[in-house]
Amino acid sequence: MKKQIQRTFIAAAMSAAFFGISSCKKYTIVEPVSQYGIAQVFSDVSNTYNALVGVYDELQGDNGYGIRISMYYPYDSDEGIVSGNIDNGRRGVGRYQLLLTNSEIANPFRQLYRGIEKANLCIEQIPLMEKFTTGSATEQKELKRMYGEALTLRAQFYHELIRNWGDVPAPMVPAYKQADLFVPQADRDSTYDKILNDLATAIDLLPWRTEAGPRNERITKGAAKALRARIALNRGGFSLRQNGQMERRSDYLTYYQIAKKECEELMARRDQHTLNPSYIDIWRKLTSFQYDPQAEILFEVGAGGGNGNSDSRMGNYDGPNLSNASRYGAGGGGIVMLPNYFYAFDSADSRRDVTITHYQVTSATNIKSQRRLGELNTGKYRRDWRNPLLPGTVLNVGYNWSVIRFADVLLMYAEAVNEINNGPTAEAIAAFEEVRKRAFNGNAALIGTTPTDKAGFFNAIVNERYLEFGHEGIRKFDLLRWNLLATKIAEARTNIQAIRDRRAPYANVPQYIYWRNNGEEIQYFAGATAPATAQPFWRPTQVPSPTTGWTRTDWAQQLTSNQIDSKPLWQGFASFFTPGKSELFPFDQGTLSSYQGKLKQNPGY
Repeated sequence: MKKQIQRTFIAAAMSAAFFGISSCKKYTIVEPVSQYGIAQVFSDVSNTYNALVGVYDELQGDNGYGIRISMYYPYDSDEGIVSGNIDNGRRGVGRYQLLLTNSEIANPFRQLYRGIEKANLCIEQIPLMEKFTTGSATEQKELKRMYGEALTLRAQFYHELIRNWGDVPAPMVPAYKQADLFVPQADRDSTYDKILNDLATAIDLLPWRTEAGPRNERITKGAAKALRARIALNRGGFSLRQNGQMERRSDYLTYYQIAKKECEELMARRDQHTLNPSYIDIWRKLTSFQYDPQAEILFEVGAGGGNGNSDSRMGNYDGPNLSNASRYGAGGGGIVMLPNYFYAFDSADSRRDVTITHYQVTSATNIKSQRRLGELNTGKYRRDWRNPLLPGTVLNVGYNWSVIRFADVLLMYAEAVNEINNGPTAEAIAAFEEVRKRAFNGNAALIGTTPTDKAGFFNAIVNERYLEFGHEGIRKFDLLRWNLLATKIAEARTNIQAIRDRRAPYANVPQYIYWRNNGEEIQYFAGATAPATAQPFWRPTQVPSPTTGWTRTDWAQQLTSNQIDSKPLWQGFASFFTPGKSELFPFDQGTLSSYQGKLKQNPGY
């Protein structure tokens, strides 16, 4: 919402005074000349909108989807890891050394609850406004939309809390209405049921994208339906319970039915959201601030303002390693994508070289150089794609975080149908294959044979979501709801060792690769008779003759020395993961102390 927020500069600052905490912290330099009370804030449509902006703001910044929730919390997984050796901060989160004193756990937790408090005020007050029932048709429509947005935002805040902390306190009324601010923990299933019902209400109140305008920084009917499907699958999935066991409830199919319904209804409205025919174009448009007419991204968290309270760190923390000497400015390298993930992609899959970068730019001449196999980085939010470029050491690049895409709708539908029907239908297979065909640029001959039995189709979905949603904050939480996180971490370790040793199915992975620059770009040597555009990654080491002009870089060889915390890569990543504990974060020490023994800690901490 960065553009909308910037147009309401003074009003948002005044609204901040009412909420007690800045509703949009980028404006805290403004000293409000008066304070708004509840009656004033919810006196008309304009002021109410400013209050709603304050709810959206709690998605943003370093403690929201600007970096911590989006790029610390989803790691380590079988997809990628936070780079570097363990610390008491982000790397501790990634390695599952989850200390109660870690501020990276405490601060996002608090921000999510600030968002809930602000949403609770909007949810309570908007229906009480006179204009909600007696205003003009335009006023009623806008207020109902805002009420639906507040319900959806609260659902998203609770979803994030539950999937990271499990049973959490779940106040559904503003703090001033609570007899005790330290409300007890609520059963997560009850909280999920409440927000799923809220989302059903919100969907009826929200406009479709084409009724609301082209931007997707505000929640629309399509976004709420997609989020309801996602939350339903989590409600129907596995989660760590207080007994230390990963369990799902016996009524889980009820929630798969909800997901199926919402996805079906979205798939019937291709005039609102559909797949972008080009996978790379999704991310090229996002990083160049361009409108996507397919609206594949149903909802994204707005970012702007150039600071840690309202902007994002995508393209600075993640992405390829770029030095300040380059035209692109410094950044990247904070997330390492694992070798097993690189080799999970078919060589013809267009998603691999979008999701993963295997180059760096460290010179003023902007020439790319090759990274080694254990040093690959993310690619969807790369800074060198930004248009216009942002040189220098600027931390905040202004990229929005993609929360949910239409590809997720198709794959959630396929998964739900497979579970409900005890196997895939023709429609489920078509949804699955639509995503897969796009990955191979529409070439159906390359997608392979889709399984038609329940177990085979489920495994195909598990793999397809792995490839489709790399570095979108989805994989770890998918594995949790399927109760596969421990299994897939173990598989990744086995596969990385097999790549190092070039054992089947990785026997043809090269020990070294040879490359040179063709202008600023990298050209590989893949064999004397290979085309100049061929890549060497699935061929035993090919040595040019003569080697003059070519650079040799360790590939599988690098895995013999690549280490994290003085351990080989496959032992170092997720090194503190403990089944029956690490599936949830602990409540931080400050929160526990505030509750004075009334908050039950999660298992194992």
